[in-house]
Amino acid sequence: MTNSNPIGLFDSGIGGTSIWKEIHSLLPNENTIYLADSKNAPYGQKSKEEIIALSIKNTEFLLNQNAKIIVVACNTATTNAITELREKFDVPFIGIEPAIKPAANNSKTQTIGILATKGTLNSELFSKNAEKFQSTKIVEQIGFNLVKLIENGEMYSEEMSSLLRQYLTPMVEADIDYLVLGCSHYPYLIPQIKSILPPHVKIIDSGEAVAKQTQKVLREKIGFNTAKKNQNIFYTNSNPEVLINILENKFSIAQIDF
Repeated sequence: MTNSNPIGLFDSGIGGTSIWKEIHSLLPNENTIYLADSKNAPYGQKSKEEIIALSIKNTEFLLNQNAKIIVVACNTATTNAITELREKFDVPFIGIEPAIKPAANNSKTQTIGILATKGTLNSELFSKNAEKFQSTKIVEQIGFNLVKLIENGEMYSEEMSSLLRQYLTPMVEADIDYLVLGCSHYPYLIPQIKSILPPHVKIIDSGEAVAKQTQKVLREKIGFNTAKKNQNIFYTNSNPEVLINILENKFSIAQIDF
């Protein structure tokens, strides 16, 4: 079974490129289209209705580009909108949500930390997942302003360092041994996070699991691209500079009014 149509991905900005990189690494032959809705970032501060509306709009854009599968490369959009997306569109969706399960199952201290957006932590889907691990203490922290700083190209600013220390220190004091990153922007902060956390604290994000699930769905339901040529297209509705930098200037980026 072959299918040369692209994998479509969207996020509330550049963060989902951390998911795209995992998918591209595992499936280098696939065509991809990435949509960065940076103009509306962060989604984490928006209402559920707004997040659903934006997610529908993004999906329609990608389907108009003939996407064969949609990767919702945004925790907030997944936890608030994926049910509605699956009901509305006849295309497979891959979501991304905080990897509580591996952290809780492997924690020796029975205490894990979750750094995520307000929209993710307040969602019904997150609450349902967290309830399954009642024997584990979950220290939740909303990453206020982290996405905004990343989108503004201020990843290594003094403000970023200060906020990360403020958010992570109480987790360390609570004796976490796993930190779950519940936002696709946050893997770009791992070097800074590691400098704050004790070396025994393991950091988990969902990128590799999402890539493997995408591969599985393509294998079982849709088909892989077997052509020798492939294309990776990136769209943004904001200043492309940060996206260019995060992709190390290796890909062309189209700025669109969207």
